Amino acid sequence: MASSPHRVARLQVEDFRLLRELINELSGIMLSDDALLTVERKLVDRLIELRLPGFREYYQYLRYHPQRKAEIERALDAVTTNETYFFRELPQLRAFERDVLVNLKRSAGTRRTLTVWSAGCSTGEEVYTLAILIASSGLFADWEVRVFGSDISRRVLHAARKGVYRESSFRALPPQYERYFAQTPEGRTLDPAIRAICHFGHFNLLDESRVAMLGRVDAIFCRNVLIYFDNVSRRRVIEIFYERLQPEGYLMLGHSESLLNTSTAFELAHLRGDLAYRKPAKSDLMHPRRSLP
Repeated sequence: MASSPHRVARLQVEDFRLLRELINELSGIMLSDDALLTVERKLVDRLIELRLPGFREYYQYLRYHPQRKAEIERALDAVTTNETYFFRELPQLRAFERDVLVNLKRSAGTRRTLTVWSAGCSTGEEVYTLAILIASSGLFADWEVRVFGSDISRRVLHAARKGVYRESSFRALPPQYERYFAQTPEGRTLDPAIRAICHFGHFNLLDESRVAMLGRVDAIFCRNVLIYFDNVSRRRVIEIFYERLQPEGYLMLGHSESLLNTSTAFELAHLRGDLAYRKPAKSDLMHPRRSLP
């Protein structure tokens, strides 16, 4: 006789609060009050896999089980949002291409290296987009260029490293960049020269020691990521970004995000068609931190 399917108790409000607090503690992500059914739907398969009777037992597993570290990664992977595509928010990318890259080349002086970090890179489209813009600019042909993508989800990083994409990822691709892609039976893949300067790593934005392994970077893209963080975690991440940036480096946020009312040493940078945040030059770094207008 076949065994009966494993049944899981529904997610109760108190258990949802415990899970939400744990997720926030571990990642900085603050799930909204109305996310209970979404969390239940996204995590129920984990309970079935572990043969746990309910979400309270799952919370205890995440807190105390010897294998909790691996399961925490699976839980965070399940509850995070990973939707992106090539050349998303094109006006900002144009400002990066026309203004930021030119300024970064000028401010680098004799340092002929360029490092751009995509924080929360999801399946990698943003990383490859930035690499394409850098290559097509012609400004850094003889430089050491690195575009680095990080994410808290190993699943999306696996897709990013594979670098093969279906047509939904190309819905905003300008025609002039078609030459950087080749068609394969699985989907479109990147020009090897673009892939060669793109690298990916798994870490939590709140893990300062892990982030420090990146070294200094010239620009950071963190778009539509901080909106999921609580205020304390958001401030911590912004401080980490500031520390990682070279003087005169840029922080690019999503259009729904800003550093408004956040104590920060960043200055507002007016670009053609967009705004960004800039770490002051070395001569200005003694200025006290201030709140941006």
